[in-house]
Amino acid sequence: MKLSKLLFMFACGAFISGANAADITIYYSPTCPHCHNARNFIETNLIYEYDNLKVTTVNVTEMDNQQEFMDTLKKCEYESGGVPVLVVGEKCFQGFGESTKAELREAIEIDLSDEQKKAAASNKAELEKDSEAFVAAHSDRKNAVSERETKKKIVEKNDKNDNTTDILLYAFLGLLIVGLGIVLFKKK
Repeated sequence: MKLSKLLFMFACGAFISGANAADITIYYSPTCPHCHNARNFIETNLIYEYDNLKVTTVNVTEMDNQQEFMDTLKKCEYESGGVPVLVVGEKCFQGFGESTKAELREAIEIDLSDEQKKAAASNKAELEKDSEAFVAAHSDRKNAVSERETKKKIVEKNDKNDNTTDILLYAFLGLLIVGLGIVLFKKK
């Protein structure tokens, strides 16, 4: 009986300590100034405050992303298609202003342990004290932000990779032909 209780406590502890910050999806338009402000705040503050935060950006002006955006508006029960729309876990935010910053932090911290919240507060204080040094020391956090790839971007990337493969193949074939020519036509 004691072993099973110990295993249960260990499993619960592992589950609780494994809790991460809620990820953020931001639906934006490249021409929207509020979107730029929201992205700037997330990319210069939140990704450094919360070690495990992942951010996905979705450009709503791209055709491939419009259905997802419409589905998100419906899920969030928003009548207008105004951007930015930020989704953090199950919470939705439309627009961006000073009050949104605290609300985003609250939504991110819902599932964090007290220890993780203290670490985030410490990171925030260090960031405010010397942002350049903190960002430089945590430059890997820039990878926390990624753009949602559309079908068009995936095709373009594959085409680029195919072109690189083609160039390497033709270069290899050219070398083989030159080498074969040297062997066959070499004067004895």
